[in-house]
Amino acid sequence: MLSEISPGLLAAVGGTPLVFLPELGGGNARVWAKLESFNPGGSAKDRTARALVADALERGVLGPGGVVVESSSGNLGVALAREAAVGGGEFHCVVDPRTNQATLAHMRALGAHIHPVEEPDPETGDWLTARRALVGRRAGGGVGWDKRTPPAGPPPPPRGGGGAGGGAGRPPPPPAPPPPAAPPPAPGGGPARHIRDNGLPTRAIAVDAEGSVLFGGTRGERILPGYGAGVVTELSRETVPDEVIRVNARDAVAAARRCARSTGFLPGASGGAVCVGVEKLARENEGAEIVAVFHDDGRAYLDTIYNDEWVERNVN
Repeated sequence: MLSEISPGLLAAVGGTPLVFLPELGGGNARVWAKLESFNPGGSAKDRTARALVADALERGVLGPGGVVVESSSGNLGVALAREAAVGGGEFHCVVDPRTNQATLAHMRALGAHIHPVEEPDPETGDWLTARRALVGRRAGGGVGWDKRTPPAGPPPPPRGGGGAGGGAGRPPPPPAPPPPAAPPPAPGGGPARHIRDNGLPTRAIAVDAEGSVLFGGTRGERILPGYGAGVVTELSRETVPDEVIRVNARDAVAAARRCARSTGFLPGASGGAVCVGVEKLARENEGAEIVAVFHDDGRAYLDTIYNDEWVERNVN
């Protein structure tokens, strides 16, 4: 349901459709897809950005015309750029070379300032760690978040995972106007906690990248942006899935393309990994009901995972 309090485009955050896509299960299961690409920014990170901004306004660490510095592999950057454009603030986004060019152009069109890191972290070889370090250096003049770490003060509504950032705060600005109502929780850790807290028979399955350290994984090279991490984050520690399915880049790309040709829905990079997970679960649990959460779609990936030359150069 759309917010009755937040005016303008941001009122469209949330209320994304749940559609029946039986083709994803290969006929072995009933598969439903939660399409977060129907948010105005095209991803579940619109929910995350709404919750972060509402919480910062409520705690008085962000006011009109404020500056926000954050790290993003793409979708959160777009969502925060839109928040800044609507709220009259300034947004600085730290990115790395894996970020899609279409996503960078989207952020710039909304007025964001882009700060690329040129080298991975020297100790770990991880791009995410390098991005977070740069956020910490730049956030002295603005508000920075690690969206996987719950902020100080009253906790915000549960929100989805994926990607990470980090930074530091500043002295509180003049009193801010009342914050907008936060949207419904994003798919991710929130639903898993709801399942656990209410003793539901539903299983929560995490899909993560090979090379990601989340959920007990082993660090390795990660080619595709948008899922997986090189550091263990606070929010990932709070979520204990019933199972973790790890997907390599080539399988994710192949599954994304199969989904596009069979259903008409074009998944992003993480969505391709979700498709791999759905196919595995459908084979192992014939007749099951499966809900697959797609945090974005593939429009920003047309020059990468849907480009044969890029895949040939970059995906082993």
